[in-house]
Amino acid sequence: MIVREVLLTDEAERDIEEIYDYIVRHDSVASAEHVVRGLENCWAKLETFAERGNYPKEMAEQGRRDCRELHWKPYRIIYRVLPKLVAVYAIVDGRRDMRAFIQQRFRD
Repeated sequence: MIVREVLLTDEAERDIEEIYDYIVRHDSVASAEHVVRGLENCWAKLETFAERGNYPKEMAEQGRRDCRELHWKPYRIIYRVLPKLVAVYAIVDGRRDMRAFIQQRFRD
């Protein structure tokens, strides 16, 4: 079994902060903390099971298979598996316009 370090990019860190802030404004601190804990538990599993995620369909349609994703509730965690680490590039509410989000965030 390969064990990889899981690192969040600056963009993914900002995504988490924005999700947390949004939930606090529209619900409660307890709900925001629950969601962030659930997301953290989800991406922590990438340490040992990095290849388990599927290819984001919006990227696969463009022939891109360099990233994978996990789902937790409506959220999508988009990441890339590298030889010794997993880089998390985005944590986003999947109810968004994902094609537009991916086009903006993953410009070549």
